This record gives sequence, C-alpha cells and structure tokens, in this order.
Amino acid sequence: MRPYLVFDLYGPLSSFGDVAVGEYRPTFSHPSKSSIIGLLAAALGIQRHEEERLLSLSDRLILGVLVISSGQLLRDYHTAQVPAESSMKKRQIVTRKDELSISDLNTILSTRDYRMDAYYRIALWSPDGKQLLEEMQRALSSPRYTPYLGRKSCPPALPFGPEIIEAPSLVEALAGYRKNQAVIESLFGSVTGMQFLLYSEPGKAERTAKVHTILRRDRLISRKAWQYGQREEVMEYVGGSDVFK
Repeated sequence: MRPYLVFDLYGPLSSFGDVAVGEYRPTFSHPSKSSIIGLLAAALGIQRHEEERLLSLSDRLILGVLVISSGQLLRDYHTAQVPAESSMKKRQIVTRKDELSISDLNTILSTRDYRMDAYYRIALWSPDGKQLLEEMQRALSSPRYTPYLGRKSCPPALPFGPEIIEAPSLVEALAGYRKNQAVIESLFGSVTGMQFLLYSEPGKAERTAKVHTILRRDRLISRKAWQYGQREEVMEYVGGSDVFK
C-alpha cells in the first residue's frame, strides 16, 4: 500500500504550456508536471525565486494525470502593450503599472491556446512518504497564493478537494476518490463504459494497458532561467468502471 494525494482540476478555461517558439503559445491536452508543481508551490507559499525549494518539490513528487475531459480548443488572438527596450533603461520596472506608465509603448501580437471545460484528476505520490502529501493537502485546502490553471486568467471552478488515499496502485487510488462524481456526470454524462487516458511516469506506477511513451519538456531545471528538460510519460487507457466506483 502507498499513500496518494488525489484532487480534481476543472475550470471554464485552462492552459498547460507546450513548447512555445515565437508568437504562437500552444497548450498541451493535459497538465504538465511543471504546471502542477507551480500550482502546489503557490498553495504552499513558495515564491518563484526560491529555486531550491521548487526543485526539491519537483524531484520529490511523482505525477499521474487522469484525463476525464480534455475539453475543446480555444485559440485567442492576443495583443499587449509593452515599453520599448530603450525606454526601460535606467528605470526600475517592478509591476505592470510601471510598464504602462512609460509613454513610449509598442504593441506585440501573439496567438494563445486554451482548453475549454477540461477536467482532470491528479494523483501524486512521493518516495518520502506521507508527510509531504499531508502538507500539500493542507495547502490545497487553504492556498497561500491565488491558484490558477496554467495562466492567471484561468481560475479553478471547483474546490480541489484534496484527499490522501492508501492504495496498492495508481488506478486503485483514483478509484478510491469519490468526490465530485455528481459534478462529472452533470457535465459529461454517465461514465459507464467510457475509456479515459491516464498518464504517469514510467517505472513509477503499475501498468495496466500501456499504449505508448511520450516525451514532455516539463521537467524543471531552473525557474529563474525558464529552463525545462525532457520527461517521459506513459499513456494508457483505463475504463470508467476502473476509476469511478
């Protein structure tokens, strides 16, 4: 038996960044590990400049993501005003208000992707045991900083409902989580006979119906430098009756 921390993520909009080059900012179909670590760090009160605490949190946690619904893709044509680089020299820029107070502003364009009505069930476990999971359960129940689903414009629409479940496998831990069943059925109908995608880290969870392994560039290397390394995820199918008892 192993302790798992299980909770739900749902919102009208979410965005979990994929590799972004230039003006196009895509979103992956399910949460990245870096986005979950960021969510937990905000709940715990860890600030972005605290590199060692962020890396420790990332290294001590193993992630599983059940995709209840990946939602629908929304593509937004985005404009923003920013000062010219020459205008910011010898100025102290701390906030967005400071940027907009500069008279010499340019407009930058980008295309940003979001998921609409996406619903995910997250399971975390740790080689360090239950204490870290209990700390995160308390933090998710009463976050220190405002949590959001990938971007600040994407607030969660449900309480996270974190619960620690003792189970012999990831799938059984997910099956032991009984919260929000009525919400899921009201949004997506009956889950009987449905198939769901489950993503987890290879070698860290018991396989049931392995499909293939994918690579994600979401392993935190340096938050200050925005550096992320590759991480493997195993994708498999689970039946609705396997994870919704």
